[in-house]
Amino acid sequence: MIEHISLRCRDSRASRKFYERALEPLGYEMDRRYGDAFGFIQGGRHDFWVTKGKVGTPTHVAFHAQSAAAVDAFYRAAMAAGGKDNGAPGPRDEYGYAAFVLDPDGHNVEAVIWDEEMEKRRRSAPRRGRRRKAG
Repeated sequence: MIEHISLRCRDSRASRKFYERALEPLGYEMDRRYGDAFGFIQGGRHDFWVTKGKVGTPTHVAFHAQSAAAVDAFYRAAMAAGGKDNGAPGPRDEYGYAAFVLDPDGHNVEAVIWDEEMEKRRRSAPRRGRRRKAG
């Protein structure tokens, strides 16, 4: 299990604003600050950090989403926060439902829910609808 990941950014204020908005639909909240480093918490863990530093080759980071609707909300929030489209929300063959956005430093940020998770939720969801009366 990964403890945490840190992305370097040129402008910590711009990156903080971007990630606060983009990750909110996925349940992340920025609640730690150490100088120019910002820690985001979700599910009780500070597993994502953004810190000012030299930006090299852009990185890919994927965040788990609870639903396709959360992926859609991530994409809208990230785009509204200044992200650039790198793959609109939708199904990915043999993969899941995902969206990709480039952050202010060109990092490829993804939100995804796997096909297996969506199928499991469909199977366990209560069935709705009218029951026919006998007769």
